[in-house]
Amino acid sequence: MQLLELPTQDIEKRVYAEIHRVEDPEIGISVAELGLIYRIQVEGDKAKIEMTYTSMACPAGPQMKQEIQDNALRVEGINSVDVEVVWTPKWDPRAMASEEAKMDLGIFDY
Repeated sequence: MQLLELPTQDIEKRVYAEIHRVEDPEIGISVAELGLIYRIQVEGDKAKIEMTYTSMACPAGPQMKQEIQDNALRVEGINSVDVEVVWTPKWDPRAMASEEAKMDLGIFDY
């Protein structure tokens, strides 16, 4: 997982698994693999998700945010989702993307 804060509850892990299905439409890689999902917290039946975009001017940002919310709502026991877009820390694919995503992006560590 590329989250800054790993899920501790089973339901948070299930939310992450559903979010993992959402791809950045411009790049064609899972938002989770890109490292755009920072935190998932569940209290009761409400999920709070912190994410970022690849850039502040990301034209696909609102679409990804909506898909993340929709996918999180598919998890049994989740009835409300708050997706917050944050800019700190700044997204850095070299540090935050999975190894597979780095390969797909052409980022090679030498």
